[in-house]
Amino acid sequence: MSMKNWSSLDELLNADEVQKITSNTNPELIERRTSVPSICKVFSLPYTALSQDPRYKFVIDKEAQKQLPDIIHNEVEKIVGLESPDETFKEKYHKLRNIGIVFSGGPAPGGHNVLAGLYDAAKQANPETKIYGFLLGPDGIIENEAIVLNDSLVDKYRNVGGFTMIKTGRTKIDSVQKMALATETCKKLQLDALVIVGGDDSNTNAAFLAQEMFKDGIQVIGVPKTIDGDIQVKDAAGKSLCAMSFGFNTAARAFANSISNLCTDASSDVKYWHICKVMGRVASHLALEVALQTHANITLIGEDLANYVDPMRLKKAQKEGTLDFHAYGMTLRHLSRVICDGIVRRAAVGKNYGVIVIPEGVLEFINEIQVFIVKLNTIIADYNATHDSNFHSDFPLLEDKLEYLRRLAKRSREENTFTIWNTRDDDLFNDIPEFFKEGLLTERDSHGNFQFSLVETDKVIMGLVKDYLSILAEQGIYRVGINREYYNKVMATGGLDPAFYGPILFENYTEGEFLLRKSSIISLKTLKQELVKEGILNDPQKIPPPVEKVFKLSVPDFKTKVHFYGYDGRGNDPTRFDCNYTYNLGLTVFSLIANGATGQMAAIKNLELDFSQWEPIGIPIAPLMHLEERKGKLALVLEKSIVDVESIAFRVVKALREKWLAAEPGEDNYRKPGPIRFAGRSEEDRPITLKLNAIAARQFE
Repeated sequence: MSMKNWSSLDELLNADEVQKITSNTNPELIERRTSVPSICKVFSLPYTALSQDPRYKFVIDKEAQKQLPDIIHNEVEKIVGLESPDETFKEKYHKLRNIGIVFSGGPAPGGHNVLAGLYDAAKQANPETKIYGFLLGPDGIIENEAIVLNDSLVDKYRNVGGFTMIKTGRTKIDSVQKMALATETCKKLQLDALVIVGGDDSNTNAAFLAQEMFKDGIQVIGVPKTIDGDIQVKDAAGKSLCAMSFGFNTAARAFANSISNLCTDASSDVKYWHICKVMGRVASHLALEVALQTHANITLIGEDLANYVDPMRLKKAQKEGTLDFHAYGMTLRHLSRVICDGIVRRAAVGKNYGVIVIPEGVLEFINEIQVFIVKLNTIIADYNATHDSNFHSDFPLLEDKLEYLRRLAKRSREENTFTIWNTRDDDLFNDIPEFFKEGLLTERDSHGNFQFSLVETDKVIMGLVKDYLSILAEQGIYRVGINREYYNKVMATGGLDPAFYGPILFENYTEGEFLLRKSSIISLKTLKQELVKEGILNDPQKIPPPVEKVFKLSVPDFKTKVHFYGYDGRGNDPTRFDCNYTYNLGLTVFSLIANGATGQMAAIKNLELDFSQWEPIGIPIAPLMHLEERKGKLALVLEKSIVDVESIAFRVVKALREKWLAAEPGEDNYRKPGPIRFAGRSEEDRPITLKLNAIAARQFE
């Protein structure tokens, strides 16, 4: 259709066909919005009630008992279905309510379905019930900025990613003033309940709000959200109550699909190592799942590094009758050596390419770095508290910060009681590259945490890797293996006898599919010297072109492409798993509210099993809290869950590392997880991590 058939561009743009093609809405989105998630069996009954489950016990922190007395003795509550309860129960269940909901922290796929599930259940119980969505996160509660949700708005975002409907924010309601303003907002809106959808800090907030509003009869319910997967709840006996927070499955699948594409690219172009940093500041759950989804050649798991013990150092120390503390925990230098070993071994079989997956918080598991972080966190927090100022504002330049640290080191020499930063710390810190020093001194986040996402983790590690590879190349250890058949062809085409030159050029000529040049031949100069020594050349003669060609092909060119996977996964449309999970979380939230619960976290038990075995429950938040250092002070928080190196999922990855490294002739072992598809049924029904751990759980039942 040519432009000349239209009288104007405006007329073309207004044509129905063009409007349809350029619309924001497409068939996939329509299918998402209209699809109804599967619901747990208990929600198919007209009513739900709560049944306390005394089987689950927790170790209660004394400080939590002191600060949260009204909710500390909450128990796990199972959602049970009722066909026809008494009239008193029905009246209470159907009463008109005002419920507020807020998204807190970073987005996670599925959040809109939590809202949709709550909305549907509340409206079914009483169509006059109002659901208030607080705008831009907790600030919306503090400033009383909210909208009343309606059918058209909720329907627009069903099964769709992001927190776009009401936005989100990272403000914490963590002061007496903020708590008072939040309570005032809830009273003005006559809220019966407040729902906080967020991570560990947000659910910690939910517990304190539940305690604060207990006397006012305002219920507070938390919902576990984080793509990092670091909210996992077990009781004191290790029984799983919440296997994974929502959003994790979608983010892991989104990252895995992109990284799988890089595996395809690497094995096609055969010249790049793709360095893939994935989100996970405190835990490596995403990296572990991505490894299972893609079979990337090298995947670092921070928790594994923290558990590392150097047997060589231990053996040496035992012989000397000493104790070597450096034998425990991986160092940066040793980590770079481990990566180099994989790269060198792949190059030896002609694979000078590959994919490395690194969790963004991997440096937190490196002992020497962790010591610096803890010390610097304390120094910065103490400075801010003592000076009623901001360390980063007062010392804007790196040199200013370093000068302050030097003054602290000097103070340690003058005062025996001052030990937080001594001369040795200062000397070791100054050995670190400038860009990494700046990274370690970067401004902490609003919770006082070191912001690993702002540090170029990959640059720190790969800088050491590149340096060591250069040394290995100079030693003739890092070299590209030459396919035997290709070598024979090149030599024969150039009129040379491959069998004659082979033993002179290669250390393994009599064996192996890939030939490795002698380690003494590291340059054209040393190559010529070898040929002269063997009497093949006189000094003035040039190296035969086929021999020179083979040598150049054996010289590795270590090229990298760096990628970061985080925000794209957070904003992805949810998988069916997360759609179903979050919608049922929303239904669980209403059941907890309708039955008078407060200080509980909505959860689905048995996520690792088939959907038919999912059990909606309420988990008490207060008993999960413990004291942890934040901003240099002890504070009650929800404990983050890290990768269990004894879990079957990790042990499987560890056992398959060698296979996935594929440092042998033949094809790589890459796996294609495929894109997230809302249409079709070939998509996995739950994370592989959970599937593997479920197998182990069944084995030991």
